[in-house]
Amino acid sequence: MPEVVAAKPRVGKFNKNAARRVRVAGKIPAVVYGAGQPSVAVEVDPKAILAILHSESGHNTIFDIDITGQGGGKVMIVDWQYEPIKDTLLHIDLKRIALDKTMTVAVPVRLIGTATGVKNEGGILDQVLREVEVECLPTEIPSHIDVDVTSLGLHGVIRVSDLPHSASKTFKFITAEDATVAHVVTVRGEVEPVAAAPAEPEVAKKGKGDAPAADAKK
Repeated sequence: MPEVVAAKPRVGKFNKNAARRVRVAGKIPAVVYGAGQPSVAVEVDPKAILAILHSESGHNTIFDIDITGQGGGKVMIVDWQYEPIKDTLLHIDLKRIALDKTMTVAVPVRLIGTATGVKNEGGILDQVLREVEVECLPTEIPSHIDVDVTSLGLHGVIRVSDLPHSASKTFKFITAEDATVAHVVTVRGEVEPVAAAPAEPEVAKKGKGDAPAADAKK
């Protein structure tokens, strides 16, 4: 994963044709915003961005960006767009990050082990929430939250309140404590609807605070 991502300011019109020319040249259009500073339309190397997205901390990675002629700073990927057929990056939004201010992010939840309701009772493990929202300092963002499902029997439910809270001194859960993370259901029965946050909370890809310039994303 690159320590610093180089970015070059874009000039001229910010439309589809201009964005296409950036991609033909081997770069992808991006916008950097936040921290009370003006939004800046830039172009970056897609390989560097993919390396960050595919790292252990993924889109929650805090990294340095160096904008030619404008200096650098800490940023995070808060939104990205893929071309569905070729599976290539089309555009990203980068938000400037203040390391001394808390922020809300979505953190992946990993289910560890084989539930007894699946192994011994013929059930199916259904993961309702794959991410939960937490609030913390940028330097304290966990890469993931693990929960052991080994003892989960048929019709058993794991809620946010059951997730490990020993590390919560460094972050606070924002997702409701009674939201269902996973449960074991019968094979023939339909998965019953549960009250839970969306599988992919908006905050996972949308930054809070200042919004990027609208024309920068065209």
